[in-house]
Amino acid sequence: MDINVAIIGSGYMGGGIGQVLALAGAKVALADADAATAQANLERLLTESKQFEDQGLFPAGATETLRRNLSAAPSLEDAVANAAFIEEAVPEKLELKRSILAQISAAAPADAIIGTNTSTISIADMAVAVQNPERFLGVHFSNPSPFIPGVEIIPHEGTSKAAIATAVGYVEETGKETAVVKDVTGFVLNRLQYALFHEATQLVEEGVASPEDIDTLVRTTFGFRLPFFGPFAIADMAGLDVYNFCYSSLQSDFPERFATPAILTEKIAAGQLGTKSGGGFLDVPADKLADLIAYRNEAYVKMGQLLKELGPAPLDSGDAK
Repeated sequence: MDINVAIIGSGYMGGGIGQVLALAGAKVALADADAATAQANLERLLTESKQFEDQGLFPAGATETLRRNLSAAPSLEDAVANAAFIEEAVPEKLELKRSILAQISAAAPADAIIGTNTSTISIADMAVAVQNPERFLGVHFSNPSPFIPGVEIIPHEGTSKAAIATAVGYVEETGKETAVVKDVTGFVLNRLQYALFHEATQLVEEGVASPEDIDTLVRTTFGFRLPFFGPFAIADMAGLDVYNFCYSSLQSDFPERFATPAILTEKIAAGQLGTKSGGGFLDVPADKLADLIAYRNEAYVKMGQLLKELGPAPLDSGDAK
């Protein structure tokens, strides 16, 4: 990855993104509120990298790679002066982001791609501060960015197709996976994440189950599948007619909260019931079904083995529930 990158905001998220890009070969300049903060964060990232390397979480030689490729810039203007890609990662405050983005776009090359790591703020609302806003988009890494493989790419209506393709290319060169989504409130990642959390809190408030038991069920049942299959693949394998029946059952007590999605009704009416019919949301061909099931079974067994090897997460204080 032979490009110059600037990360504006070198804290936990920005610094982690800097590590990702620098390990992929980019020359990454970190900038922050002042030069001292950027330098302190650079030193933290190198110390952290050595720990990760010792733990086998980063490859051997990663820290030396970061020493070569990561630097602390004396100012925002110096960081972005020769950058092909710039990632803004300052706190989630619209006016602060607009101010920083205006400074970035005034000092950066006119064709530099500018990304923001926002997880909540409208990309269009920030784009008004950017010169040549067709090169601006959301490039949303997740925490901890060195280890979470997915990145949400969020263009606003004015983002050019070339800018989207370039941003996707830069991110995928690091080994990450990308998904391009529309600029709507919550984007996709947080719409889904907070929908699950909302329903979980409802169950606790209703006295149905404790937080501990809900977490156990999520991580050992449908959450166990999620590293391998998203919600549409899971639904296709279960059978869309089964999902339709379950929605009907849920509606006996929660008619509005669990209204049957129109798209599910349409699929069933068209005879698309998922993998068993050779077509559903993902249209898995019938002749691939045996391979899919074999993959699924092997994946689940290996996930179970990994979890046994790692042991339980250090969350339990040891007290009885």
